[in-house]
Amino acid sequence: MSPFLLKRLLLMIPMLLGITVVCFVVMHLAPGSPTDLQTQMNPRASAEAKARLKSLYDLDKPLAVQYWLWLKKAAVLDLGKSFSPDRRPVADKILERLPVTISLNILSLGLIVIVAVPLGVMAAVRQDSLFDRLTSVFVFVGFAMPTFWLALLAMIFFGIHLGWLPISGIRSLNYEYLPPGERVLDVVKHLILPVLLSAFGGLAGLSRYMRSNMLEVIRQDYILTARAKGLPERTVIFKHALRNALLPVITILGLSVPGLIGGSVIFETIFAIPGMGQLFYMAVMSRDYPTVMGILLIGAVLTLLGNLLADLAYALADPRIRTS
Repeated sequence: MSPFLLKRLLLMIPMLLGITVVCFVVMHLAPGSPTDLQTQMNPRASAEAKARLKSLYDLDKPLAVQYWLWLKKAAVLDLGKSFSPDRRPVADKILERLPVTISLNILSLGLIVIVAVPLGVMAAVRQDSLFDRLTSVFVFVGFAMPTFWLALLAMIFFGIHLGWLPISGIRSLNYEYLPPGERVLDVVKHLILPVLLSAFGGLAGLSRYMRSNMLEVIRQDYILTARAKGLPERTVIFKHALRNALLPVITILGLSVPGLIGGSVIFETIFAIPGMGQLFYMAVMSRDYPTVMGILLIGAVLTLLGNLLADLAYALADPRIRTS
C-alpha cells in the first residue's frame, strides 16, 4: 500500500501543475481586466493611472512571466494579495470561508452515501416492485429538475410561505445572544435547505448506480452458492453482495467531489452563505485574479485528494487490489 500511495502522491504534482496552467490561461482569456473594472467608471482615471495599476498587479508582464511569479509564491503557500480594495492576503480570505464550504460538502456527501446506498440496494433486491418503480420516478425527477430552480422553490415555500426555515446565511442576526443549545439549532436550521438541495441530484444518480451494480452482483454464481448453503438473505446481501457492488460506487464518489465543490458556487450564492463558492463568484465578477487562482488551486487539491481517497477505499474494499 505504501508504494501505491507514494506513486499516487507523486503523480498529483504534474496533474496539479497542469490544472493551474489551464486555469491561469483560461482566466486571462476572459473579457475584461481588473484595471478596466476599477477605472471605467471613474472619469478622472487617466491612461497613466491605468498603466500604474497594471504595473502594480504585474499585468504589464507577459502571461508566462505572470504565471511563473504566481507559481513561485504558491510553492511557498503564498497566494498573493487580492485585487479588491481591501488588498487582503488571499490565503486569509480563503481560510475564513473554507471551513464553511468543506462542512457543507461533507454533510452533502455523507447524506448522499447514507441514503443512496440503502435505497439502491433495496431497489435491486425488490426489482420491479412498487418500491423500485417509485425510486425510479425519484431518480428521473432528480436528474431532470434543475437544482437551482428547486432551491428557489424551496426558499419560497419553506422560508417565505410557511416560515419554517431561514433562507440565507448560516446563522441569525441575534446568534451571539442565543443560549448554546439554541445556537446549534439555529445553525442546523440554516443548513437544512442547502445540504438537502445540494445532495438531491447526487443522491438520485448514486442510488441508480447502486441499484445497477447490485443487480449485476446478485446474479453471480457465488451469491447463488451462498444462498444454497442456507445463509440468511440479509447475510447474503449485506455481507457478500454489497461489498462487491460498492466498488464502482466508490469510484463515482471520488469523481463527484469536483461537482460538489462546483455546486457550492451556486448554492452559496443563492443562499448567501459566506463560503468559498460565494467568494469565488464575487472574485470572478470583479476579475480578482489572485483570489480566483487561489480558490481554483484549493479546489484542485481537494479534488485530487478526493480521487486519492477513492482509490484507497477501493483497495480497502477489494483485497485483490491490495495484494496486487
